[in-house]
Amino acid sequence: MNRKAGWELTVLIVNDKKIKSLNKKFRNKNKVTDVLSFSQREGETFNLPAEGRNYLGDIVISWPQVKRQAKKFGQLPKKELELLIIHGFLHLLGYDDKTLKGWRQMERWQKKILLNI
Repeated sequence: MNRKAGWELTVLIVNDKKIKSLNKKFRNKNKVTDVLSFSQREGETFNLPAEGRNYLGDIVISWPQVKRQAKKFGQLPKKELELLIIHGFLHLLGYDDKTLKGWRQMERWQKKILLNI
């Protein structure tokens, strides 16, 4: 099948105060996090449409947290940002890292995607 669908998502870069507020509001966790994903297809099985546009959702990333993690892991902030965008994207596709199996699956996909960008 020839698929001509486009994927769309929004990436919002915020400060720690904003991501902490969103984390509290939507996850009931009163702390800073690196990335939050808000899927437009929550609970649905993801299927790429044959044509048209497909809005996946929103990814919110804390820039101060990006810089802290980049320093901690000895990499450039740009690379950490790429990783977090990919991580958020995978969540929008329905992947979950709440279990060890899910975490490993997301890690594999993240590595594959990073090698191809």
